[in-house]
Amino acid sequence: MTGPAGIASDVHAARPEDFRREVRSFTFWLDSVREYVPSAYGETLPPDDVAKEDRDALVTVLSSYIVGETMALEGAGALVRTAPNREAKIFLATQTADEGRHLEILTQRMNELGAPDIDHAIRTRVNPFLLEFRDRLLELVEAGRWEHALFAQNVILEAMEFAAFCNHMENADPRTRAILEDIVKDERRHIGFGENELGRALARDERLRNELARLRMELDYLVLGSFEHTLSELRIPARERPTVKRSYLDAVARLGFA
Repeated sequence: MTGPAGIASDVHAARPEDFRREVRSFTFWLDSVREYVPSAYGETLPPDDVAKEDRDALVTVLSSYIVGETMALEGAGALVRTAPNREAKIFLATQTADEGRHLEILTQRMNELGAPDIDHAIRTRVNPFLLEFRDRLLELVEAGRWEHALFAQNVILEAMEFAAFCNHMENADPRTRAILEDIVKDERRHIGFGENELGRALARDERLRNELARLRMELDYLVLGSFEHTLSELRIPARERPTVKRSYLDAVARLGFA
């Protein structure tokens, strides 16, 4: 099965040279998002049927998602400046647009649930591990450390979000599930870019591999701590939580970090 420009629908299955040539383009991006970006929020979404007793927990979880999408928006936008080539800059421009759209629709979903003061929700509900991860990621971005920031953002953060969203979709209300399904389509493309860009660098630079391995160990602690909080709010049984975490760890392992 193929997608835009003939690329396999699973971008991870694309040959590296095909990914570099075709996926890092506005044409590919426009073809990718055309089918699932509505002209107005809610026009294609199912009705809102979240039970009253479930709304508070969903607001807490969406607060964390908004923190993640905000840091991805700020990170992708800032990384345009330090990206080493024009094709990477172009891809990050498309990713910045994706993250802005994710932030917008999650904000609108929060407002629907009766949480108009989102900043207050973030201050009072978001796990400190996630906020510490945000600060560390943006430090790397601001320092201009291209490979380290890209690893933290397009591999660690995107893999964390991908695992959390996929798990949440299994038991989400129809309206929230539809939103997350569309976001996940973008996350796969973002992870693919990070893996493609970093895979070539790691193949020729053992020092970089060691540095990213140390960074991964530092960030894993924050990621897994954030997972515990989110999975608890989603009422995921403790026996099922290792499976969700494994999804995240497998994404990182594709770069050779077991």
